[in-house]
Formats: sequence, structure tokens, C-alpha cells
Amino acid sequence: MSKYIPVVVIKELSETDKILTALRKSDINCAEITFRTACARDAIEYACKNYPDMNVGAGTVINEEQCKQAIEAGAQFIVSPGLSVSVAKVCKEHNVPYYPGCVTPTEIMAALDLGITIVKFFPANIYGGLKALKALSAPFPQVKFIPTGGVDRSNIDEFLAFDKVHAIGGSFFVKEALEKMEGND
Repeated sequence: MSKYIPVVVIKELSETDKILTALRKSDINCAEITFRTACARDAIEYACKNYPDMNVGAGTVINEEQCKQAIEAGAQFIVSPGLSVSVAKVCKEHNVPYYPGCVTPTEIMAALDLGITIVKFFPANIYGGLKALKALSAPFPQVKFIPTGGVDRSNIDEFLAFDKVHAIGGSFFVKEALEKMEGND
């Protein structure tokens, strides 16, 4: 898994090539394509087929049906804004990593009960940022976090320096990659 997990919202299937090419040109070989749009499943399937060198997953997966669709489309990992036991079960059945959103000790304990040790910390800026991650790491030393929301170039290095941060998630990676690519045209 990359240290960077771009949160990718594809509104039209035709955007997939432009966005994934821009990410690759920025040396980012990972994309979390969100299940927020009507074409999400098709975009994941297209990305997996046409960008086999990239680690393509599905994000904003909030129920079992979306999870099944994402895995059928080829998603290599699943991310949720919160913890869903039914999504966790589907992922486990298919041996697909699941990164649920967990920001409280109770949610982290529920994830651990499901065998999950890497969780999304979302929205990181609202739930205390790096200070909160450090505090939560004390009682849960086996857990790694993927902070998303409120992480950007101004604080990314601080997050990455913390050994309990597995990766950083964010849509800003997509914006930067597209701006960089457009600047090179």
C-alpha cells in the first residue's frame, strides 16, 4: 500500500483516464475511487482493467451491497467513513483489506474484534488530528491509522513522521496531480 491514498471522485467515466494518469505521473500508484457517484462501480472496473499497476480500491463504501459491487469490479481494498460489520464480513470472505473509519476507543475496539488493525481516522481535523492519534495509540499500540480530512501539505510531514500512521488519505492529492499535469501541457 502506498503512503498516499488519493480520494478520487469520478463523476463521469471519461474522467478516469485523466485522473489516474495524473496520479501516476505524480508517482502515486494508488486510488480510492469513492462510491458517491452513479458511475463508481464502472470507474473501479475500468481502472482495475486499464491500470493494473495501480492499487485501486473503493471508498465511501457504506453497506454490504456497495462492498460486493466494488469487489466484483476488482477493488483491491475497501474504505468506509465508519465501521460496518457487514462490510467487514464481506471483505474477510473475499480476503480484501477493509479500512473502516474509527475515531473513538469504542469504534477501534469493535474493529479489533473484527480482526482489523488499520483504520481510517476521519475527519482527522475535526477529531483532534495528530494529537488524537497519539493519544489513541497509547491504549491501542497494535493499530495503525489512515488520517483523512484536514490533512494537506501544511501538516502531512508531521502525520507521516508518526510511526502509527499507515498512510494519508485525501482528495488534495488528485487536485495537485491534475494541476501539475495541466502545468506540463
